[in-house]
Amino acid sequence: MLADATKDAIRAAYARLKDGLPGFSPRASQGKMIAEVARALASEGGVAAIEAPTGTGKSMAYLIAGHEVARAQRKKLLIATATVALQEQLVERDIPLYLQLSGHVAKVALAKGRGRYLCPRNLAMARNSLAGSAQSSFGFDADLALWSKPPAERDKQALSKLAQAYDEGTWSGDMDAAPEPVGDLLRPLLTTTAGGCTNRKCGQFMVCPFFAARRAVDDADIIVANQDLVLADLTMPGEDDHWGGVILPRPDETLYVFDEAHHIPGKAIDRGASDVHLASTVRQLSRLGRQVHAAYSLTDKESLGKLTLDAGDAKLQELGDALEALEKEIRLGWLPDPAESEPMYRGSLGRLPEAWVEHARMLSVQTSEVQRWLAAVRRAVVEMTDGGPTQEALSRELGIALERIGKQTACWQAWAAEDPANAPPLARWVTLTGDQQLVCHASAVSAAGLLRSVLWGNASGVALTSATLSAGGNFRGYADAVGLPDDATTLSLPSPFNLAAQARLEVPAMDALPEAREEHALAISDWLAEHLDWNAGNLVLFTSRAKLDRVLQKLPIDKVRKVRAQGSLGKTQLIAEHVADVAAGKGSTLFGLASFGEGLDLPGKLCETVVITQLPFAVPTDPVGATYAEWLESRGRNPFLEVSIPEATRLLTQYCGRLIRNESDSGRIVLLDRRVVTKRYGAGMLRALPPFKRVIER
Repeated sequence: MLADATKDAIRAAYARLKDGLPGFSPRASQGKMIAEVARALASEGGVAAIEAPTGTGKSMAYLIAGHEVARAQRKKLLIATATVALQEQLVERDIPLYLQLSGHVAKVALAKGRGRYLCPRNLAMARNSLAGSAQSSFGFDADLALWSKPPAERDKQALSKLAQAYDEGTWSGDMDAAPEPVGDLLRPLLTTTAGGCTNRKCGQFMVCPFFAARRAVDDADIIVANQDLVLADLTMPGEDDHWGGVILPRPDETLYVFDEAHHIPGKAIDRGASDVHLASTVRQLSRLGRQVHAAYSLTDKESLGKLTLDAGDAKLQELGDALEALEKEIRLGWLPDPAESEPMYRGSLGRLPEAWVEHARMLSVQTSEVQRWLAAVRRAVVEMTDGGPTQEALSRELGIALERIGKQTACWQAWAAEDPANAPPLARWVTLTGDQQLVCHASAVSAAGLLRSVLWGNASGVALTSATLSAGGNFRGYADAVGLPDDATTLSLPSPFNLAAQARLEVPAMDALPEAREEHALAISDWLAEHLDWNAGNLVLFTSRAKLDRVLQKLPIDKVRKVRAQGSLGKTQLIAEHVADVAAGKGSTLFGLASFGEGLDLPGKLCETVVITQLPFAVPTDPVGATYAEWLESRGRNPFLEVSIPEATRLLTQYCGRLIRNESDSGRIVLLDRRVVTKRYGAGMLRALPPFKRVIER
């Protein structure tokens, strides 16, 4: 329970917020959210899932409640978001404003993964490689070369400018703030992964930007991180048989707030996904063999990891043979349909042919053995006292190879594992690439099991929030997806805006349904051409790139000229041009996919009409969703009612949220999918949407 002193501190902080913010108007939803976040975080192991629409003032609510409880309990407050934009908003605007108004002093740190920071060792290696005379290796043996292909002149110039800025101290090494654009070829050369990093053994450890950021996180009172990093930390074995506390503070000493928490189920599932590209894995083993030879030579050891070089070579050869044997078995047992653009074999209820599983069992053992031996080989290289540039290059390459082997081991273990009796099975499938290569995949189908083991009961307290967590106030779908504890609080707050007066939801009369692709695309283009105000700011959302392109092809050319389609330019430039044209009175219409339905903030005249061309049901061929649906059906449950409709409703609500961003906004949402009228489930979806005025043509 909340101590009286903590309650008083929260009330005082809220009072200072009211007095300090110009034009502040109290919102009942914000007050309720402060109370529920505080109650959950103050209870040991407490959990709350709070749906708070746009305009609630979510960030200030969880900062007031979270920081005051953290101060009282002497714990860390960790805020995890799904987007860089919200992280920057919190660190640069919301948290400084909260601290200023509350009068508190707190250390704040932005926590990011290794890949978001410059690796000084790799920078030095990249510089030196350009000085090499041999084009094939750029100064290193070919198997240790950094560059996958000769660098373009722009990459060389960018490298030089970045190195100069870092040397002069005008750049901290934060890749998100790089003073020069970093291309796709250059970025992986200047950053590192956990496997490629040698930590304290690295000569650059004390000046490393990543470890400098880590030290700031260790000292911080409030930490802002992305959800991927938080989930990565939580899934690392920590101290005392607990999970987490490796990159970030210990979970039992941390109060977690997950903003944009509707992303958590998908991100948690992605954490456990693995795949193996069979042909490229065999090729990589050949290169790894040559790198291992270099390691034995450099360390001058006859045996590493209890294996001689010959014995190690034999291990790699056996693994390569086993991979080729599995590939042969799959090709004999599966005849892909040539009519399919992306052929896939998915195991029904996650079950694969027994012959494939037997190969996976053997591969699981073999990759685990290679993994242990390779770890010993790399350790011997890293611990050398003076191996020069070759030692650094070998440490990096062996570390990256070790990471790859670890991912392969995870995939084969997943293929070989027995699924628990009362839990959803793993999804297991094989795809055929455009160049006819086989890729083996495995993934959990639900985040519930993972989050139960690493988050609920492990963290001191957790608050989850988003504008869309429920389906019209029903949290069952979300609770199932994340495995919410039975005693978790769920709360859907009303919008602070007068939505019925500010906006209307229109469902025009149309003959074509989405199942008739060409007819529906033509109907959309006809409606847009005739009924959209092309001199205003509009957002048109599609569920597929193919439908977007088809509609563009059918629109009159004078309308096409006013369209800015996602992918035609970078998102930032696209939005900037849209803003400029609307401000100039020319009108502009954005065509976008799902990411435009969730991440855009276009207040006022920038977006006066949102057109949703189709209900956002998940793609039926998704192997993870399909396996989960099969499992639900096997237990007598209806996956369409339990999963598809709630998730589509949540997404639809998210898309509707693009329209009204503040009290003065007004406009309309147009849904060009008559299934909400003609199908039995449609009425429930319409009821679950925000209380806009309804205009449904018959």
